[in-house]
Amino acid sequence: MTTAALRRVVGIADTDSYVKWAAALLGTLPDKAGELIVLDTPLVVSDAQLETALAGSGLDRSRVRRAAFDELAELVADADAVLVAARGPLVRVVAREVAQLEPRPVIVTGLPGISVPATWLALHFRRQCDLFVLHAHREVREFARLAEERGIAQRFGLARLPFAAGGTPSGQPARGGTDLVFAAQAIVPRAREDRELVARILVDAAKLDPSRRVVVKLRGRAGEQQTHAERDAYPDLIAELGDVPPNLVFSTEPMGEALDRAEGLVTVSSTAAIEAIARGVPVIVLDTFGVSRRLINVVFEESGLFGGEDDVIARSFRMPRAEWLRDSYFHDTADDDWSQQLAGLVAQRRAGALAPRPPYRRWGGRARDAWERRLALGDADRTVSGAVAYAIGVPIRSVLRFTRRMRRRLGAAVSAAGARGVLDA
Repeated sequence: MTTAALRRVVGIADTDSYVKWAAALLGTLPDKAGELIVLDTPLVVSDAQLETALAGSGLDRSRVRRAAFDELAELVADADAVLVAARGPLVRVVAREVAQLEPRPVIVTGLPGISVPATWLALHFRRQCDLFVLHAHREVREFARLAEERGIAQRFGLARLPFAAGGTPSGQPARGGTDLVFAAQAIVPRAREDRELVARILVDAAKLDPSRRVVVKLRGRAGEQQTHAERDAYPDLIAELGDVPPNLVFSTEPMGEALDRAEGLVTVSSTAAIEAIARGVPVIVLDTFGVSRRLINVVFEESGLFGGEDDVIARSFRMPRAEWLRDSYFHDTADDDWSQQLAGLVAQRRAGALAPRPPYRRWGGRARDAWERRLALGDADRTVSGAVAYAIGVPIRSVLRFTRRMRRRLGAAVSAAGARGVLDA
């Protein structure tokens, strides 16, 4: 079976980054096979964010709709496959719901950008899915190794990042753009003082050359939700510095449009770096705060893209080393196998041979299911069981957290006392 035989693949997404990723991935499927449901959750995209996310995706706007969780079963009942594109806790809840259908669709999931380092939680929340889509040989290798270590049976598929799939970096930067585009991230860096430093760097870059813009590319307007909650937003931090040059501007346009006018892109670890490279736009990956798993920038080691604040101010952009590209998001598209794996799984489904994917066993039964659904959906969960589970679960969780804190403190006190005893002896 080939992907051309796919009749209906339904994506389910809620936040800005996942909607963009799901729409672009579905847009690579045969005409009219893909459609997208934007699920109502506390972090769901606004109408403006939705239009930005869909721009250039290849998915027709008429194939996108909003829906509530209690509508999902009916909306996906006749789908060949369901792409669950969301944060881990929501993937767990949606996958459990979809897996109860008979016959159930193939359940696909994935991550919307740079996914190095591989994390156990990303695997754990998605263990009921048939296929996990990743975007680099390195990602597949690291997740496969982690799954084996953790005893999680998972199938991984490789796909070029869909919004960078058409690019073939030549090693030479594209010409014509004049903007310095900074890809803002909600939680990287996290500390206020680090974000203040980034704000000062951007202001200094704008002041150095008033004839060229510095564009702070934001994920949403004030009050709009993002995949990750943001504190200390850059518009506020920059305003607090005072004397903001007029050539420093903020933008919520699609990243592709911002890159069309870019001389270069600056980021700490945003997937926008991959999108820029695909377009021939040079990059600086800011290493002022170091290189670590916490900063999600270890994947750029050996890329030749790291630079400091002086490089940003001087606009000393760079292109990646050729040897880094194939293992990190720019492999030959002939290596992509996610759609072939999807077609194979759909063929198994139609033959009645799709292997079951039971949920991970844990204590609590249906009450636990209701609790997890309420946590993932928030006020968008309209069930009585969810309200009851939440009313009971919140105080229980508070007690458990308090007990864990006390145990840690007691353990630390015992260790300290033991150390003093050794010294006294």
